Amino acid sequence: MPESTSSTSFTSRRGLLFGTAAASAGALLVGCTSNDTKDEKPAADSRPAADDKPGKHVTIGFAGPQADHGWLNAINDNAKSRAKKYSDVTLEITEGSNDTAAQIGQIETLINKKVDVLVVLPADGKALTQVGLKAMRAGIPVVNLDRIFNTPQAYRCWIGGDNYGMGLSAGHYIGEKLKDKQDAKVIELAGLDNLELTKQRTQGFDAALKNYPNIKKVARQAADFTVESGQAKMAQLLQAQPKFDALWNHDDDQGVGALRAIKQAGREDFLMVGGAGALSAFQAIQADNSVLKATVLYPPTMAASAIDLARALGQGKAIGGLAEFEIPVSLTLYSAVVDKDNVGQYMATGFR
Repeated sequence: MPESTSSTSFTSRRGLLFGTAAASAGALLVGCTSNDTKDEKPAADSRPAADDKPGKHVTIGFAGPQADHGWLNAINDNAKSRAKKYSDVTLEITEGSNDTAAQIGQIETLINKKVDVLVVLPADGKALTQVGLKAMRAGIPVVNLDRIFNTPQAYRCWIGGDNYGMGLSAGHYIGEKLKDKQDAKVIELAGLDNLELTKQRTQGFDAALKNYPNIKKVARQAADFTVESGQAKMAQLLQAQPKFDALWNHDDDQGVGALRAIKQAGREDFLMVGGAGALSAFQAIQADNSVLKATVLYPPTMAASAIDLARALGQGKAIGGLAEFEIPVSLTLYSAVVDKDNVGQYMATGFR
């Protein structure tokens, strides 16, 4: 599903942040100890314990692309739900758009409203860099969500997923499952090849497989993150590859279509690993009645964490558990593998 780590163009729909899925980041945000009364700096352990007690009111402007994909819809839902948790937060959310000019206009409206903090998941990171710079120059901190702007001057903090890490996690999981099988064969159902994120996922996957000399990748087909493309491209792969041992599919939405093609072909002779963390994938993994045995997370909970970060920035707070009194510049989520052993832990984060 379209997500990104650090590319400077339209590359996505999507340091380690607060654990594997960042599902409880808000509980880790705490107030900084004031340093305006003494010359000496306070000790790191003098900060108050983490809590969600109301503080200074913060108006957060949220601007994202059109929710035309399950993951993006989950991004919006996570942001809204997290903001409702706080009595001291008002969320000004724009109507999502994949038109860069329209999204720039929406963000400029939020700047003119003088919101306290901006959270932006740009439709095109490169194209929206200037409006990010405009907000920062206006004194409005920007939390850049997932698709990254062209320069770090355009944001105060970036938080997003790890596409290369997704590939690594998928490759190592498959590698461990097949490490004792001689001449094992794997295939890959990728996303859109014109997106940097797709290249990063493939690069990570290939890097992981190098640790398993008994495994060879024999085919790769690019789809486009839809159910229909997943079904069509998977059908082509199945026809071209009558025998293989494992499949990595980059995206759980297109994985729905892939599973349809696999069922129609009557194939049960390989294992499948998905990507992103859709509820349908979690349910299939839990049921354990199909080839889908695991999926690698690209958690939409990052949007909830972005709201936590924006609130903390607006209130002059820091992150609990760190010695630093300032929020880090960059926070990269971990691409955890979810299989039947831990799926229950992640079920509540699955997106539709």
